[in-house]
Amino acid sequence: MLRDTWADIHLNHIQDNLIQIRETLPNHVKLMAVVKANGYGHGDLESAHMAEQAGADVLAVAYLEEALRLRSYGMKLPILILTPIDAEYVHLAIENDLMLTVTNATWFKEMRKYKPTASAKKLLIHVKVDTGLGRIGIQSIEEWDKLVPWLKAPDIEVDGFYTHFATAGKADTTFLELQTSRFMEMMEWSKKSGLHIRHYHCAGSAAALRFPNLAMDMVRIGAAMYGFYPEKLVQSVKLKPVLSLHSKLIQVKKLRKDEYLGYDNSYQAEEEQWIGTVPIGYADGWSQNMQNSEVLVNGQRAKVVGKICMDQLMVKLPGPYAEGTQVTLIGRQGAEEITFAELAAHIGSVAQEISTSLSARVTRKYKDVEEAWTKWGNRTKLKPFKKAVM
Repeated sequence: MLRDTWADIHLNHIQDNLIQIRETLPNHVKLMAVVKANGYGHGDLESAHMAEQAGADVLAVAYLEEALRLRSYGMKLPILILTPIDAEYVHLAIENDLMLTVTNATWFKEMRKYKPTASAKKLLIHVKVDTGLGRIGIQSIEEWDKLVPWLKAPDIEVDGFYTHFATAGKADTTFLELQTSRFMEMMEWSKKSGLHIRHYHCAGSAAALRFPNLAMDMVRIGAAMYGFYPEKLVQSVKLKPVLSLHSKLIQVKKLRKDEYLGYDNSYQAEEEQWIGTVPIGYADGWSQNMQNSEVLVNGQRAKVVGKICMDQLMVKLPGPYAEGTQVTLIGRQGAEEITFAELAAHIGSVAQEISTSLSARVTRKYKDVEEAWTKWGNRTKLKPFKKAVM
């Protein structure tokens, strides 16, 4: 590690979280572990291996490139790509045993230019329907009827039919109930079509934890793998945070009353005070929205003051600490803790925006590697991954 800013990632917590979640589900329900966006910033390969160790049945990613990366490192679990791919790359999906999300008949028409019907290997498809999130998916029975003939081709296999909830993490379930009703109606379309569909799934992390009755054939667990979930609304599990973020003071100085610091004179001292500089900034993913948030120094809270710079930020210290003193931006020091939930509330977002924003400049230090690898009886035959850093 060549710099004083790093993230500790406890791989055994990924396993613990998934095992807890698995225990809340009916035995027949499959678990899809979502490792998109570099495993929500925690490491895609590492997260995928830990998910497999914990008994995940399927992996999911957002894009084709992410799936190919997992395959190139030897991951054998089925992988669903959640975002439709360009039709011209269908051969890569087939060659690498990848399942594709499809949202309209037009894609199939284009795809046939690159995959003749007579080709032997089947293409595995999950149909996405839009029940209210408004992102991607079929909305009407007319769209479905146009799609069905393509799905009945002999070289196509419909492995899944799914939707995604917009408000599963909110206390008010009114809109979730509306989406559920719409999905049930759409499922009837699929069943009347005569197609054999292996899996119906609608529940992501929050819905799976709050409403086991919505588990259907499979649940998609992404955020909860990493300890992000609506704790106040979920009593069935106590998930552990996987990532903590740390740095060190690289300079400590005294700021006199009325002196300024930061770009645009963004902070003025109301009294004499000690200021510490920390080597993390918005190029590391610690955006200017984090101004006025807090960090931990020697077990005490210290406020971020002035505009956050590209590579550094400044904090108002409780006293004249030594340079080199550890700073915790996410995690615990003594009795104090700064959580993802606290920071997400500060910026008006969600925990996963913070974790996925941490750039490659922040070294990932993987903890408990050997413990994580052996804890659940070496369920996988894959060789242990290298203790990589980003």
